[in-house]
Amino acid sequence: VADYRPATCEPGKMRREAGPITLELQPTEDILAGLAAHRRADQYVVGFALEHPDELERSATAKLHRKRANAIVANPLATMNSPNVNATVYFADGRSATPGQTLPKTEFAVWLVKLLESHHLQ
Repeated sequence: VADYRPATCEPGKMRREAGPITLELQPTEDILAGLAAHRRADQYVVGFALEHPDELERSATAKLHRKRANAIVANPLATMNSPNVNATVYFADGRSATPGQTLPKTEFAVWLVKLLESHHLQ
């Protein structure tokens, strides 16, 4: 899910011959904040943060508290162009967890689901 979307949509194809265009963007709906605000007591809300490595922990934990999620998976920017990930999960109770090594994304997903399940059931 992106943070921005085009402000307008053309009904047909935009022809290259028309020359350069300027694309105006507008913010998208904040899905994570909306889900967290309307969750039931038995629901566990997890968000994702893609950030520069120097700002990863600070930005992810700020987002966690601002959006009122139960957990945030903090991904470094390099995750986008890689088959692997070494993310950190931050929890609202102040704990954090990491797999301790870089994993293929499918293995990380399995690790993440097990982690979230065990944390939610505590």
